[in-house]
Amino acid sequence: MEIKKNTIYGQCRCCLAKGNHRGIMQEYYSNGIREVYFDIFMDCFNLFLSTDTTLSTLICSSCVQRLRDANSFRMMVVATERQLLSQLNVGDGKQTVFVNVPVGEHSEHSEVPIKTEQVEDVKEEASDAEFERDTPAEEFAVEDDDSDSEVESKEDEFLAAETALLARFSGSLKPLPTRQDLYTKCPFYVKHLDLFKDVVILPRMIAKRLEEDSRKFKVNSKRSFVTEKMAHITNASAILECSNVIPFRSKSRAGFPCFYCRNVFENLDKLKEHTRSHKKSEIKRILSNYGAECLVVYADISNLSCALCDTSLPNLNELKLHLIRVHNKKIFTDYNDRVIPFKLSQDGLYECQICGFNFETFGSIERHMNVHFRNYVCQDCGTGFVTKYRLKVHSKSMHAGGNFPCDICKKVFTTHQKQKNHVDAVHKMVKRFKCTRCPERFSEYFKRQKHMVEVHGVAPLQYKCNVCDKSFDRRYTLSRHMKRDHLEERDFQCQLCAYRCFTNNELRVHMVKHNGERIFECSVCKKSYARKKTLKEHMRIHNNDRRFACAICGQAFVQKCSLKGHLKTHHHEYSLQ
Repeated sequence: MEIKKNTIYGQCRCCLAKGNHRGIMQEYYSNGIREVYFDIFMDCFNLFLSTDTTLSTLICSSCVQRLRDANSFRMMVVATERQLLSQLNVGDGKQTVFVNVPVGEHSEHSEVPIKTEQVEDVKEEASDAEFERDTPAEEFAVEDDDSDSEVESKEDEFLAAETALLARFSGSLKPLPTRQDLYTKCPFYVKHLDLFKDVVILPRMIAKRLEEDSRKFKVNSKRSFVTEKMAHITNASAILECSNVIPFRSKSRAGFPCFYCRNVFENLDKLKEHTRSHKKSEIKRILSNYGAECLVVYADISNLSCALCDTSLPNLNELKLHLIRVHNKKIFTDYNDRVIPFKLSQDGLYECQICGFNFETFGSIERHMNVHFRNYVCQDCGTGFVTKYRLKVHSKSMHAGGNFPCDICKKVFTTHQKQKNHVDAVHKMVKRFKCTRCPERFSEYFKRQKHMVEVHGVAPLQYKCNVCDKSFDRRYTLSRHMKRDHLEERDFQCQLCAYRCFTNNELRVHMVKHNGERIFECSVCKKSYARKKTLKEHMRIHNNDRRFACAICGQAFVQKCSLKGHLKTHHHEYSLQ
């Protein structure tokens, strides 16, 4: 299977298909054969593609396969034509003798490169060759006068075609290098040419030498291949051992666990001081305990520097390049990153070291890092993840289709995880969020956060809008505010009018204006309403729910509009305020 590499996203020059394609001008190798697709177009179809910079220079894999088939067909036709012509010459009584001409100073043919140490063996075989360089001139085919005129006409046609080809380049085509130029441009190649001067090279000699090289390659090609897990361990251990980064495990509610012994430290200075007491030689042993699919290391890169030469470095990528180039450390660059950079601070604010975005909780920045380290991508929704294990958990909880009904309320869920969360939170009232300061437990994360603020005096989470002065207690609410109020996204449109809205629920409420169906019926008085919200407001009448009380006289009302009417009638001076 051919490995696709050096691809660029864009439009195919041939079929206009969009995707990750190869470059027409670039050089590739397929089964050891060099390919330049621009040249193949010239060879197969005599088609010179425009080199305008505004046009795409990419070609998709399907068009590459078609081009290869066309080139293979062309080569087959040429080879067949030569074979037929040689048989025709034999039938006419003409004999064409092919002579191996020795490489001279004016030879334009390139030779098969053979190693320098093999020259002596080639010379010995050349002395025993059946073909002698003193071949009589009578053995060569002699053409008559008619053939001379035919050759001249063919040469004229060739010169005319060559002139037309050169005219395309408008004088920009550089001449081919001479033998003297090769001494400066390619001295190693010319050195081999000089070694084979006045030596006859026969096909059987080349075949024998190629067979020997093939056997040597098979012996030398035995190499040890590393597994994906071993490559990740090697990369992570090289970074941790050769720098001052502080590794740690995912932050828990109690604090930051030590990477080596799992002791939890709420104070970051104590965590860093404790981590330096461990030996870095333990890193490989600890990493080997991880599974290949979930191996990931969190690292604090504050004041990042090389531990071998004390060179300060801005980020982990520069550190890896520094270790490879300066200290010759083995790092497998073909494998994706599993060391995730953070900068831990005492103020509780976490800044992404790649895009500079700030986060108020470690859990939020931990999930955000999946955006930058998209090592594994979900095929259903396109979400990226650092490890394969996280992708599996995501697919199982979000895309594992099916019907999972609740045994108590018969509500149906698409995944087993959603059904389990529903049962635990609604019916079993499982309180899995424990306060870090006291034994109190809560069923929701935000209820615990509210408790921490009101009881223990923890600063509340505030996600501030950078456009207006509003702030929110949830990042989701801030994102919704940005899309709805500032970006003015309206993705849901009514099919019967020009109305557009932000959510599907708003559209469903709007559609009541068109269909007018009253499907929500009161169980007491049998009145029906088009909206569920209106029915709930109506039920306050039967429940005598007088939640709207007058602040002046204390009279209470079922509906807010009734309170407004009361203020206008009895407290007119206050209703104007």
